[in-house]
Order: sequence, then C-alpha cells, then structure tokens
Amino acid sequence: MNQILFGANVDPSAADPQEPFRRAQIADENDLDLITLMDHSYNRRLFDTWTLLTALAARTERVHVGTNVLNLPLRPPAMLAKMAATLDVLTGGRVEIGLGAGAGIGRDGVAAYGGPKRSPVEAYAAFEDALHIIRAMWDHTGGGVTYEGPVYQVRGLQPGPPPAHRIPLWVGGRGPRMLRLTGRLADGLFVSTAYDPRERLLSYNEWIDEGAEQAGRSPADIRRGYNLMGVLDLGRPDTRAKEEQANNIYGPVQKWVDDILTFYHDYGQDTFIFWPVAGNERLQIEGFAKEVVPAVRAALKK
Repeated sequence: MNQILFGANVDPSAADPQEPFRRAQIADENDLDLITLMDHSYNRRLFDTWTLLTALAARTERVHVGTNVLNLPLRPPAMLAKMAATLDVLTGGRVEIGLGAGAGIGRDGVAAYGGPKRSPVEAYAAFEDALHIIRAMWDHTGGGVTYEGPVYQVRGLQPGPPPAHRIPLWVGGRGPRMLRLTGRLADGLFVSTAYDPRERLLSYNEWIDEGAEQAGRSPADIRRGYNLMGVLDLGRPDTRAKEEQANNIYGPVQKWVDDILTFYHDYGQDTFIFWPVAGNERLQIEGFAKEVVPAVRAALKK
C-alpha cells in the first residue's frame, strides 16, 4: 500500500480571521502532511477558499495545502489550473487540488453567484472535461493545448509557468461513474465518514480500480482519502462530544488509533484528514498531530 499520510481540515470560517492560521501552524509544526479547506464560498460566514489557501501557504513552510473540495462551477478549469500551478511554484511544490462537480448541496448558492445550476449528467460531463484540461495544462511540454469537450473547450491555450511538482488531483465524489473516472484520470479520492460509512469503502475501491485498469494505470497509483469527522476526546470537558452523529468517530486517542489502523489495513484507505466537528477544534487538531498520528505510525512499523 501507499505510504500513509495525515492531514487536518482548516475551517474557512470568518468568525475569527486568525483562527485558520493557528490551525495551519499546528499542522506545519507537528509533522502533518496536509491541510485542506472546504469550498462553500457562497456562504456569507466563510472566506473565499482560494484566497485563504494562498494566505495559509504563505504563512507555512513544509505542510502541503489543498482543497477538499473546490467547487468546479464557480472556477473555470483552465484558470484553476493556472492558479494552482502559480501557487505551487511560489510554495516550492506544496499544492494539492481536490475538485468537486458541484452537483449536490450548494447548487442554489452557485446559481446565486452567477454560476451554472447543472444536472447530475451535466455536472459529470463538465467534471470530466475539467480533469482533462487541468492535467493537460500541468503536464504540458510544448505547443498549445486544445481540448473540445461538451461543456469546456480550450483552443491553442499556452500554459505556464509549469507547477513545481506533479500536483495531485483529488476527486470528491461517490457514484460508480465518478469513481471509475477517478481511477482513469485522477490521483486520489476524498470521501467522508459522515456520508460514506466504512461498509461502502470496499465498493468504492473496486470502482476506482476498474477505472484505473481501463486506462492502463495501476490502481495503487490512486490514493484513497478519508475525511475523519468526529471528536477526539482528550480528557477535557471542551473536547467531549455533547451528541454523536452516526458513522463519525468519537472517543479517546486509542479509539482513533484503532479505527485508523482498521481503515488502513481492512479498507485500503491511505490518507486521513482529521475533521473535528465540535468542541475545542484547535486543541483536538494538536492532539491528533501529537498523539494519534505518532501512535499510528509507530504501530505500522511493528
């Protein structure tokens, strides 16, 4: 299996403009691999994801920064590819892009901002176009890029500057067609405990593997990311859950360690993004980085 990676969600809430920086600093200083931001920029209580991501990248040194996941209908794929490549150069190769089709919740918000309100069929077609265009721009070796899709087209586009490294392109999705597409064209998948219980993960992996094999790729090349939503109980009143949501994780450090090892060994997940949903979230991120992650890594070395 792939080397295990760990990350943390950084909420783009505007309630305290310095809080995202505090959380990013914890990840940067405590050996987490990745911080990711969700993208619901039509929500008036949230910052614009890309602007905040850029600011966080400037204030960190080693942790990778990414989206989980970026809303495609609000961000044309060619320009998104240019933005990501630019930030990747400026950060020395620390950018990762998670992309979503925008066909689920938030469609009304997208439309309110002037974006298209796509049906699931239209959203899938647009998403496939976007993956082709973005990867073609990042992998560009000379000449212009031309792509004619049903939703997006580019003609003689001149990409550049190239990214500093091969930017991982993650997909946020769960249907069979989207998962096969992930296997064919992307580098990883993001799903979440709240919406994707462990019982579904093996089926997801099968569909990803099918897509990879159809494209002549090794299924091992596609990462399987799991957003671990819940509450890490650190023995303090402000880190205990008042109520629990089905499928999420609640409990002390050992509970989280045991569940992550199960997801890794039994369900093929290799990338874990901690997503605290209540309590003192900053303290939980620190506990996850300092206690849960080292314990999992130590267990894998045995």
